[in-house]
Amino acid sequence: MIGYASEMRATELRTGFSSSRRTFFRSAGALAGGALLARYAPAGTAEAVLNATARQAGAQPDPVAAMRAQMGATPIESTALANRLVMLSGPGGNVVVLHGPDGKIVVDSFVQPAWPRLKALLDGLDDAPVRTLIDTHWHFDHTDNNASFRAAGAGIVAHENTKTRLSQPHDLLGMHFEPSAPAALPTETFGATRDIRTNGQEIHLLKVDSAHTDTDIFVHFATSNVLHMGDLFFNGFYPFIDAGTGGNINGMIDGADRALAMSDATTKIVPGHGPLGDRAALQNYRNMLATVRDRVRAQKHGGKTLADVQAAKPSAEFDAAWGKGMMSADAFIALVFSTL
Repeated sequence: MIGYASEMRATELRTGFSSSRRTFFRSAGALAGGALLARYAPAGTAEAVLNATARQAGAQPDPVAAMRAQMGATPIESTALANRLVMLSGPGGNVVVLHGPDGKIVVDSFVQPAWPRLKALLDGLDDAPVRTLIDTHWHFDHTDNNASFRAAGAGIVAHENTKTRLSQPHDLLGMHFEPSAPAALPTETFGATRDIRTNGQEIHLLKVDSAHTDTDIFVHFATSNVLHMGDLFFNGFYPFIDAGTGGNINGMIDGADRALAMSDATTKIVPGHGPLGDRAALQNYRNMLATVRDRVRAQKHGGKTLADVQAAKPSAEFDAAWGKGMMSADAFIALVFSTL
């Protein structure tokens, strides 16, 4: 058992995908799939479908608190990217930190329960204060510690749509989110681009057309050839697409194409979730998205229902490699179908 446990832990460290995060992703994926199936189910069956998937996912009276607790328990792992540039993975979307005498720049912020450990880790990098937090998009597993960063003295930079979405209530993956408190909102927003020069690094923030959401940005550490894609890139498993806040499969593919055009063989590409990637990994992801999209679109345009398309298994050749994360194959196909 000890050898087996050690092997499993080694696998988690290689993939950057721990068992607690698998639990979160599978639970959330079941709820997402249930919501989409309910949308396309015959009248009168939607409630039964959602109730069944909520039970399958182990839904709690407060699903947000349950998800925060599950994700917050995940250890934080650190991967060096370049001089003074590190990736942190674990309790939420992947975080990137640039540290140096000008102050720390942090991209995304994990979930609330991880804040004490994240703050201790940041303090241990050097004596400089946290100056800026950048939100790659509005989802809670990337913005949950906005208020904590503000309290620590940091400003928050995000696309203007992120501030709008955080100011609204949302129902997402079986969870209800009230509008964020004023202290958790971005302090500076931008439209198309925003440049930051600090600690010897040129950082380019670039808005991406509606893809995962309508709030997504790339964070390009140009000097070090590191690109943080947020949830435009799920490395190693099918992505979630938030159609309720502007996401769609065509935008996801366009975003991947834009990132490929910005990268080369030496670019380190940070996904929103999953292990550190490179251009080859992103190309594989883009090819999977486009192949599934094309097959689903052809069948939908041919008059097939969602159930027909799922039964045809248009993603079958990818399921073993990509279907073990948040989204099952059927749930992913439902997302693609609904956003075409």
